[in-house]
Amino acid sequence: MKNLVLLPDELLYQRSEPVENIDAEVRELAAEMLETMREARGIGLAGVQVGELRRLFVCQDEDEKPWVFINPSILETSLQEVKYEEGCLSIPGIYSDVKRPAVIKVQAWNERGRPFQVEADGMFARVILHEYDHLNGVLFLNHLSERKREKLLKQYSAQRG
Repeated sequence: MKNLVLLPDELLYQRSEPVENIDAEVRELAAEMLETMREARGIGLAGVQVGELRRLFVCQDEDEKPWVFINPSILETSLQEVKYEEGCLSIPGIYSDVKRPAVIKVQAWNERGRPFQVEADGMFARVILHEYDHLNGVLFLNHLSERKREKLLKQYSAQRG
């Protein structure tokens, strides 16, 4: 299991770099990330959250099927948005409603180096968008009003001691 990077670590605000080669080392990283995600009882985990500034994330869909997204691109997002509570393994104990597109289409490569596209909705779409944000140095808190974000950051600081 890999160690999680937690807020206030500045690494979480940095943009990740593309994965150049999908090789045994990247496959091992993806496997370790899936293990870490499960051990932490999460449903998604980006490379930056384990100290790897590379454009990859792992997640699971509603059927708990594991997915690996390497160098992903969001191809389409629906105009319809839905609000749902989100949390983050890098900000333990903090949750808030976030509005995101209801349906998305994503293109990426899997851990075997094969390209794929997937259309996602519901919780799966939300997890993909949340993890994709991490690749660009964006946290779910960035989608909130400044007032709400400051309140949650104070709460987070207080619970960390």
